[in-house]
Order: sequence, then C-alpha cells, then structure tokens
Amino acid sequence: MKKEMAKNEEEWKNKLTPEQYAVLRGKGTEAPFSGKLLHEKKAGTYNCAACGQALFSSDAKFDSGTGWPSFDQALPGSVREISDNEYGTRRTEIVCSRCNSHLGHVFPDGPTATGKRYCLNSVCLDLEEGPKP
Repeated sequence: MKKEMAKNEEEWKNKLTPEQYAVLRGKGTEAPFSGKLLHEKKAGTYNCAACGQALFSSDAKFDSGTGWPSFDQALPGSVREISDNEYGTRRTEIVCSRCNSHLGHVFPDGPTATGKRYCLNSVCLDLEEGPKP
C-alpha cells in the first residue's frame, strides 16, 4: 500500500475535472447508467482517478444491473470502509486508502462467494489495460 497523499482542496480542484471533484472530493454520485466504465470488459486494473492507486482487478467486476460499475472484492489494502448514515439509511462508504477520495459504497448483497457489491462511480476510476494484478 502506498503512503497517504496530502493535497489541499485547491490542488484537487486543479487536478480533477469538475465532475471528478464533485464525486471524489464532494462525495457526489454520477447518474446511473451514465458512466464510461459501466459496460467495460477489457482486462486490467481499475485505479483511483485522483491518485492512481490500484483498487480493483477486472476479474472482480460484474454487472449488478444497478447502473454503476460493480466489483465483488477490492485489492488488499486499497480501500477503507467508513460508516455512512446520511439520508436516513445505513450504508458503508468506500474511500481510496491512499488519498481518501470517495469512490462509492459497498453493500452486503453481492452474488459471488464474497457476498459483497462494491458499487463505484465510473468517474472515480481509470482502467489500466493489461495483465490483471
């Protein structure tokens, strides 16, 4: 795992697109079925769009039908889970363990043996094509 990044919000605003900033730093959500990586099937590693840390293998991706890219497991040490009780619901937010950027949420209703569904915003991810980690 890489060392945590220290950037101020002005540096993040300069690095990220307005949409990326709204989701990654402002904990927003992109519209369902709008993300560039929703139907992506290429092999590789999904990295944090903010800092480049490897987060998910393409082997872990599946179609959940929810409108956001979904994965059944994160790469070891790549994400942190944070209790999220906003909007009157109990959820678990996931953030990049390196830069603390918001990525999405993880739910205990995944269809595989892990029982997890990591529901991500495409704007938070970059696909690095190539061998799977």
